[in-house]
Amino acid sequence: MQFETERLLLRPLSLDDLDVFAGFYADPEVMRYLGVGRTLNRDETEASLGRMLRSFEVDGFGQLAVERTEDGELMGRCGFLVWDAETLTPATEAEATGPTELEIGYALGREFWGQGYATEAATAVRNHALRSMRRTRLIAFIRPGNLASARVAEKLGMRHERDVELMELPARLYALGNEPAR
Repeated sequence: MQFETERLLLRPLSLDDLDVFAGFYADPEVMRYLGVGRTLNRDETEASLGRMLRSFEVDGFGQLAVERTEDGELMGRCGFLVWDAETLTPATEAEATGPTELEIGYALGREFWGQGYATEAATAVRNHALRSMRRTRLIAFIRPGNLASARVAEKLGMRHERDVELMELPARLYALGNEPAR
């Protein structure tokens, strides 16, 4: 799975991306609204990257590296995350025993914020999910206060559906489409 937009290349992640992601994930501002809101050390970043790579192996889709086409600079990630719809815990579609939710997740290095890159990447991912994967529902979990991510979700056509608890922290579930069958 690979996409090109006007300014971006979204390509499969690789372990070669570890150094750049370790820098992003060590930045408190980047991590403020991701995961449990704390920075990750290199080993934790490597484990996170490994989980993202595994999702591709198991499901055939997942997070993609986001590169700027003009200079090939790795700016972050954007793609799909699978969640158990009932427990709101990370899952894989292939291994799930119940309904799942497909999230469009995105994270860019701070120097790339405010330039429309997240919206551009997420729009390409959304279009792929709706057209090629024939999805009728997509979600995004957004921590309270993360107004920039909420704006990206709204530009994708998502609307706030309900407040939830995710990894023992409050989150807002934004959705495009109807609730999954339970």
